[in-house]
Amino acid sequence: MSFAEIGVHPELVAALSKQHITEPMAIQVAALPALLGGRDAYLNSETGTGKTLAYLLPIFSRLDVQREATQAVVIAPTHELAIQIQRQCTDLAQHAGWPVRTLLLIGGTSTERQIDKLKQKPHIVVGSPGRIRDLIAMRKLKTPAIRVVVIDEADRLLLDESLPDVRAIIQATPAGRQLVFASATEQPESAEAIATLAPDVVMLRTGAGTVNENIEHSYLVCEERDKPDVLRKLLHALPPGRVMIFVHRNETAETVAAKLAHHQISVANLHAAADKRDRQQAMDAIRSGRVRALITSDVAARGLDIAGVANIVNFDVPTQSKSYLHRVGRTGRAGAKGWATTLMTADEVRLVSRFESELGIVMHRVRLREGHVCLIDGFPRSAQ
Repeated sequence: MSFAEIGVHPELVAALSKQHITEPMAIQVAALPALLGGRDAYLNSETGTGKTLAYLLPIFSRLDVQREATQAVVIAPTHELAIQIQRQCTDLAQHAGWPVRTLLLIGGTSTERQIDKLKQKPHIVVGSPGRIRDLIAMRKLKTPAIRVVVIDEADRLLLDESLPDVRAIIQATPAGRQLVFASATEQPESAEAIATLAPDVVMLRTGAGTVNENIEHSYLVCEERDKPDVLRKLLHALPPGRVMIFVHRNETAETVAAKLAHHQISVANLHAAADKRDRQQAMDAIRSGRVRALITSDVAARGLDIAGVANIVNFDVPTQSKSYLHRVGRTGRAGAKGWATTLMTADEVRLVSRFESELGIVMHRVRLREGHVCLIDGFPRSAQ
């Protein structure tokens, strides 16, 4: 089916075409009819499958741009994801030629400035749950005209830490508003919260919980103390393209960044970014190509879509399969080829069988030889 056949407004179809998006992805085909019809829905599909557009297109289609009021709220767990979503809103409006006003509401920035911008009556607000809740409580963000609330990365936002803020936001909106939940993975706690918040929710799943088949998985065994040096060599041997390096702790991120810088390998450190400006600078550096590699954590990278990420390196091994799924989902997007390499100690190799069985993947053991990543049987990985 085409976007037009699903019922997307012609000007939005033209806007998508300008962004070289001509055919809807599976989750969009499944979601658009339900969301355009006003149904509460849970969009559950693997990373990089177009969930953001799946809920933004219906929001845009149902906006009354002549009405000076906030009509949609999108809640995201991280500042980076909120910025990314808001940018997609801006791009969609610009390409469609629609006067849609959007506003980013996140912490770490001036509340007074955001209050001032709210006077312009943005049609869509995107932001973090804490800041949105605060502005509603202050009666600066008006809610009577809100027709849809989106909870992106619902499996994270509907846990104990963020759930009270999300509940408060939803409770402040009119009873007839639409609720949309989006996530690549599911958790029992979030499923229970969704059932309570939206009893009549439509579950829309398209390959959720599975790993993109365009990603090649491998692991390299080394001593923990040798990981920084192995990483340095690995960066030279990996296929061309941007690299995301995942670590657990801020201290590790700083150590790795310093050691790579010592060898004239420039990286952006999102994990250690202290404030919004630092994080934005890190994102700008990787997106612009000023640096090839981005050091990050699971939390910081949640939901991010950075064009041209060809390689994922797990410097620290994820302890859960769902974390592995979210990490590797940053590559192999939109049909591109991706590579994921995990640095493991001998004791950590036991996790390979867990990832393979729970995610349905095959992880090849590799080694570095003469500047190339090679399978243990001796052939260069790129030749396979």
